[in-house]
Amino acid sequence: MSSVSSKPGLDPELIAIACDHAGHGLKTVVLKLLQELQVPVTDLGCASATESVHYPLYGKKVVDALLARPQSRGILICGTGLGMSIVANRFSGIRAALCHDIYTAILSRRHNDSNLLVLGGRIIGPDLGKEIVRAWLQTPFEGGRHQERLNLIEQLAREARPPVETT
Repeated sequence: MSSVSSKPGLDPELIAIACDHAGHGLKTVVLKLLQELQVPVTDLGCASATESVHYPLYGKKVVDALLARPQSRGILICGTGLGMSIVANRFSGIRAALCHDIYTAILSRRHNDSNLLVLGGRIIGPDLGKEIVRAWLQTPFEGGRHQERLNLIEQLAREARPPVETT
């Protein structure tokens, strides 16, 4: 884990990161960027691009880390980002944003207070990936009407009834 950043505009919170085999290459690039920016990071796997793994297991590791430390944020990377975003958004308190460009990364923070950035390792290249991460880290949440909408999302989730079991 690297030390807390003293660079202006960067949030010094802990970043938990994980990937599947298809996201391993981009994860390596993102880890190097986070170290350069002196952002504290915990790498939760996977360790190889050659051994096929189940992305839901790695997505859940980051979700668990975020739920244990509500002020932290996370990054998940798989081939397209779709699988990881589906897994992460199944959990209350997680606002995972699949971003393939800088603009959506910025708005995911400003308007949605995303606490989990999801990237597609087979969709975006390393340079764009670094810029997306940098923008996501540096962009603050605007609050106001956007907080009202996040509160509404949580309220609706609490009101949702579990599906009726059939045998």
